[in-house]
Parts: sequence; C-alpha cells; structure tokens
Amino acid sequence: MNPSKANLSTEDLLFVNSEVEKRKRNMVVAYLLWFFVGALGAHRYYFGKTKSAIAMTLIVVLTIGIGTLVTGIWALVDAFLMPKWSQEEVETIERETIEQLQAREERTAAF
Repeated sequence: MNPSKANLSTEDLLFVNSEVEKRKRNMVVAYLLWFFVGALGAHRYYFGKTKSAIAMTLIVVLTIGIGTLVTGIWALVDAFLMPKWSQEEVETIERETIEQLQAREERTAAF
C-alpha cells in the first residue's frame, strides 16, 4: 500500500505533523555542531550517519590534526547537504506515521 497524505483526515494530518515536529532533528543544533566540531563529524553523528562520522573523527585523531584540512572540506560540503538530510528524514517520518495510521485503520476495520 502506498502511503499518501491525500487520503488522510484533518485529525490524521495533524497527528502526522505533530509526529514530524516531535521526531525530526533541529537544524539549529545541527549547524551549531557543524560549526564548532564539524571537522570531527559531530553533525553526522547527530543525523545518524555514524560510519562516516567515525571516519571523520578517525582521520583527525589518527593524523594528529593534520587531517582536519580534509575533514574541514568534507564538513563544508556537508553544510550544503544537511537540509536535504533533514527533508529526507521528514519524509521518512511522514511515511512511517501514515503507514502506522493505515495499519491501525485496517485493524479496526477488521473487527
């Protein structure tokens, strides 16, 4: 079944929006992490991109700071990618919540 917002009631739409607001990452926090400890990958940890965050941290630590140039450029690119990550997260939360609502409606309709 394809989850769609078009088939939802106003109450369900309000529920979906409240779930998104509750569960999505705060972009102010993300950019603060990026600005202050972005070379270590803190913003990537925040977004759940743990493997690449560990890679950034290890590059800096194992090169005794010399790798900061590499991870700094990487972090600069990430600054432009973070809005896309946030939007993808919002879409995922919406999809999951709509699927839960539809499953609940199917269970109640079965009775």
